[in-house]
Amino acid sequence: MVLESLLNPFVIKKKPWEMFFAGMFFSLISLILSFLVFKEGAGMLTVFLIVLSTVPILYTTIKNEEDLDLKYDQEFFLLKEHTKVLFFLMFLFLGITFALTIAYVFLPNSIVNSVFNIQQQAILNVNKNIQATLTGNIIKFDLFLSILMNNLKVLFFCLVFSLLYGTGAMFILAWNASVIATAMGNLIKTQLVQTATAVGILSTSHYFGAATFSFIRYMTHGLLEIAAYFVAGMAGGIISIALIKHDLKKDRVLIDSLDLILISIGLILVAGIVEVYITPIFYV
Repeated sequence: MVLESLLNPFVIKKKPWEMFFAGMFFSLISLILSFLVFKEGAGMLTVFLIVLSTVPILYTTIKNEEDLDLKYDQEFFLLKEHTKVLFFLMFLFLGITFALTIAYVFLPNSIVNSVFNIQQQAILNVNKNIQATLTGNIIKFDLFLSILMNNLKVLFFCLVFSLLYGTGAMFILAWNASVIATAMGNLIKTQLVQTATAVGILSTSHYFGAATFSFIRYMTHGLLEIAAYFVAGMAGGIISIALIKHDLKKDRVLIDSLDLILISIGLILVAGIVEVYITPIFYV
């Protein structure tokens, strides 16, 4: 494919920031095509096309990581190489989120409601569940356990999807990116409306301030969660390719994958602590 030839994993690992712009490009093209072709289901189709765009580069990348498992025995070196992949995957996720957030903020409401309708409904459902949980005299530890179990469930599906489809975790991550973009875009619009009501005129600084507030509000713990999902997806993808190539009998692949799974669980624990005990200190 053309995209696979343009985005070389060995080059991108040295310049991971390039994936930010790739993510933006994939997202904007996917959004435009989805709205033009299938308005009623544009939200889910956008996610599907984003995943379709990223499959070649992700498959090649994970295949290269599995080859490294067979070539090297030093676990520290392997984890260092996996970290490079994680960085460019995070930039890819940020590029997708940024592009969809910009689209949510600046596109006409009629288009926004069509493209992001499913994501808006998902956010409403999540908020209802949270409110239902908070109706009792819940303590923070109970909330932490609730969030932790939900995140572990998503982590499990990232692992299973990658194991079954190689790069299947990208669907869950692209969906999460679209939902986070919707939440961030909605918060930015709310902040701008409040500012316009108080000041009357919106300047560039107001847009920048609202965007910064929204990013920090959702990404303080969100980046840790997404990193965990990517790490788990990487582990599942490595096992999947090892199964295809009949390399699973070699202990190095299993040990490396197990280490990645344990790291992803650790990241989920830290993300839950940040979300429940740290983020509320700064944002109510």
